[in-house]
Amino acid sequence: MDSPLWVTIPLVVLGMVATREDLKTRRIPNTVTGPALLLGVATHLAFRGPSGALAALAGALLAGALLFPGWLMRLMGAGDVKLMAAFGAWLGSVETSLYAVLASLVAGGIISVVVAVRRGILFRTLRNAALLVPRLAAGAGQTGPPPATSGVYVPKALALLAGSLFALWRPF
Repeated sequence: MDSPLWVTIPLVVLGMVATREDLKTRRIPNTVTGPALLLGVATHLAFRGPSGALAALAGALLAGALLFPGWLMRLMGAGDVKLMAAFGAWLGSVETSLYAVLASLVAGGIISVVVAVRRGILFRTLRNAALLVPRLAAGAGQTGPPPATSGVYVPKALALLAGSLFALWRPF
């Protein structure tokens, strides 16, 4: 897929700003995600007309909705969900947003394994991940106990950016 520069450049800039904030503060502020989402929809309106804006809005809704259960189960922050929605707006379609979410989850897993190996906690991390399976199957919300973690923070903005870029340039 050949992505126009008016999509690629803002997507990369958004991802870099969000990743910097995520690494620095462990948060992705609404002042980054909100305007980015609105600007993504407005840009698609300007370049592709009303149907482009609707497609961008649908991409944003799908991308955010797919990560929303992760926030409910305390597996990620609300900023991560809103950032993925903003990426979905820039990606401009439901199909591309779906690829981006799936690729972002894979990228997040790879980044987590690399961090766990570098910190020498791979076994503990894998054990904690296995313990999440019953929680995921039960659909525990915020009222349940938080999931066991390794105590190591892995910023998700970089994985969301990597997945979104993969979706833009996917070879299929």
